[in-house]
Amino acid sequence: MIFIKIQRRLPNLAIAVALHLTLLLPVLVLTGELKLSRPEAAQDPLNIEVIRLAPSNPPSQPAPGPASKAAPPAPSAEDWALASTYKLKNSKRYRNTWGQQVRSMMGTAVEGPDQGAVRFAIEIAPDGRLVKLQTIWSTSDKAEKLARRAIANLPPLPPTPTGQPLIFEKTISFQPFDDGWPPIYKFDCLPDPPRYSNPFGWDGRSAFIPKPPPPRPDLNQPIPTECPDAPEDSPEAEAADMQRQFDLWESSRLKTHPQ
Repeated sequence: MIFIKIQRRLPNLAIAVALHLTLLLPVLVLTGELKLSRPEAAQDPLNIEVIRLAPSNPPSQPAPGPASKAAPPAPSAEDWALASTYKLKNSKRYRNTWGQQVRSMMGTAVEGPDQGAVRFAIEIAPDGRLVKLQTIWSTSDKAEKLARRAIANLPPLPPTPTGQPLIFEKTISFQPFDDGWPPIYKFDCLPDPPRYSNPFGWDGRSAFIPKPPPPRPDLNQPIPTECPDAPEDSPEAEAADMQRQFDLWESSRLKTHPQ
């Protein structure tokens, strides 16, 4: 009888204990008597804490000034000695040396409203004296003023190479990106290509006379590409000539546009 009663009371006791714990645990947690904690996760030894610093403001830099280009050096006595004996291409070396002498006396070109270019019609007497100076066009009043002042103060020039008056046109560039020097001379001995002439051109009044086409070069004869006795041009002259050719013949289709 006693054994049977004990077996009947054990389930009731377990239920009573579970009920009391269910009611007691929330009370202990709310009153702070019992604190629940989670097991700390094991730290990874390869985990590196990254500290990000606030980006610092870059130091303020002054605004860049306008672009400028110093005048080329004045021709030396050796340059003028070569120019006074150079007869090719209408005394090309004399004409270029004269322009360099003028530009060297005009000073530094600064970017702005005063930059520009001026083109003159010039006549130089056989003894080197200036006979004629006429402005053909000008894009800068200051460039024209400085060029005329420099021409008026030119030192005595050597005689012209041919012993004849030298008549030519010359553009003086007063700009911060180009001054036109130095030129190259290695192609000066080559003949000029024939100029195109319309064989059907007619003024409408005189009798029409068809013009013969220009003679074609003999393909069996080698065509010279450089003058064999020409002085060697400087690397600066070669680079400047290539840049002028690129600026003249470049195509907008070949330019790369920024992405």
